[in-house]
Amino acid sequence: MSRIWVLGAGQLGQMLKHAGMPLNLDVQPVDIESEETFPLQDHEQVTAEREQWPETAATRQLASHPAFVNLQTFPLLADRFTQKSLIDELALATAPWQLVSNDTEAQGLHQKLGERVLLKRRTGGYDGRGQHWLREPGLDAIPQGWHEEAIAEQAIDFDEEMSVVGMRGANGQCFFYPLTLNLHVNGILLGSVAPLARLAHLQEKAEQMLGKLMHHLDYVGVMAMECFRVGDDLLVNELAPRVHNSGHWTQAGANISQFEAHLRAVAKLPLVQPTVKNTSVMVNLVGTERQDEWLTVPGAELYWYGKDVRPGRKVGHINFCLDSHTDTKAALDTLQPLLPDTYVEVLNWLRSQLD
Repeated sequence: MSRIWVLGAGQLGQMLKHAGMPLNLDVQPVDIESEETFPLQDHEQVTAEREQWPETAATRQLASHPAFVNLQTFPLLADRFTQKSLIDELALATAPWQLVSNDTEAQGLHQKLGERVLLKRRTGGYDGRGQHWLREPGLDAIPQGWHEEAIAEQAIDFDEEMSVVGMRGANGQCFFYPLTLNLHVNGILLGSVAPLARLAHLQEKAEQMLGKLMHHLDYVGVMAMECFRVGDDLLVNELAPRVHNSGHWTQAGANISQFEAHLRAVAKLPLVQPTVKNTSVMVNLVGTERQDEWLTVPGAELYWYGKDVRPGRKVGHINFCLDSHTDTKAALDTLQPLLPDTYVEVLNWLRSQLD
């Protein structure tokens, strides 16, 4: 049995472990806070479920392993300044932006980027955290401690948010999943649906953009590219050099999930174009207690992460991949009273995409 170590033991690491079992891969997620020493062998592979990690005995050992796949890519994409610089270098479309340097002032950002400007911390920050809006020209200011530690982006009046997940082998071979349409509420992904026929004309463009990035980085594994759709144009929002929340639907909706695809690439197993079964929807479970009644909903495939429930924390997701849109909408109808009222907006949005 081949062994693959995963730096990080959160839900993504655990789902990688689950996906490795049918492939006879011994996937070992490692807690980033651990001070243990692990029995890594030179021939074993190391991957990661996250872009950043603290300095601990475990992370030092894994990050120094000679077979840590994509090691140089993680710091490059974990820093929004170097990530955006790479996107510009490759001439890929993205929102106008600039570094918040020591002499940057809010008024200058408004003059260059417009009335609405979003500040993003260069590192860390996810699910809407690590962000600050400048919306009042002449009145607002850059928060203390954000100079040199943030980038500023022009607010984009986008039509929709979407993402594409791709895989690349060590031989340069690439395959892609269909574009996924996403709904974010307060910066947190709450719902996804894929594929949608009305987005098919954008698929080739998305694949070319993500493929260009992966080839440039000589990347191996699964990468996600989040985009804004503005008409028929795609603007890169953020990149994730790992399996991604918006690809969770592939666990139900494709013959190869994003987790299996990543492991195949890392383990140098054959990659193939995934076969998509039906239109899938994913409902992200955020800050809500587990309900066994979810399991009674026709077609519901529950993934519960086993984490303490806290407001704003992703604690699980439910996938649906049913034979018809009618069946999926009926399942969402059954699910709705079993979720907090805040999910009415999410389920209505999902149903509207299936009409």
